[in-house]
Amino acid sequence: MKALTKATRSIKPAEVEKNWHIVDAEGLVVGRLAAIVANILRGKHKPSFTPHVDCGDHVIVINADKVVFTGKKMNDKVYYKHTGHPGGIKETTPAKVLEGRFPERVLEKAVQRMIPRGPLGRAQMKALHLYAGTEHPHDGQKPQVLDVASMNRKNKAAA
Repeated sequence: MKALTKATRSIKPAEVEKNWHIVDAEGLVVGRLAAIVANILRGKHKPSFTPHVDCGDHVIVINADKVVFTGKKMNDKVYYKHTGHPGGIKETTPAKVLEGRFPERVLEKAVQRMIPRGPLGRAQMKALHLYAGTEHPHDGQKPQVLDVASMNRKNKAAA
């Protein structure tokens, strides 16, 4: 009778096998790329996905400064942050952030807002490695190339 039971097996943290993926973000749409990366960081692409365990993979994103927005979002979209002081709300646009000192923060914040908040989400975000250029120090991990542009025609912005 044991063969007829349909119990879902929950994976333990010691049984998790983490792989490495590399994504070239040049010309990719921010939101679509962030959704794919967030699912890989959480481990939802694996059949052994367990919501309360960090079973996701590491993701390396190169050319994070060359991501694009569709429509007029590059200049019309507004990011807000608050300094904590009265009247201390600050705003910026994605165009200003991409031209600034840390252009990879546009993609980092997009992914971070798709990951659950809390200790598990913070652990999953540590597996995200963003680089503005094409060089990265993770060649020793032998990352597998993940071609996000070929997954859906809308993932790559029209020229």
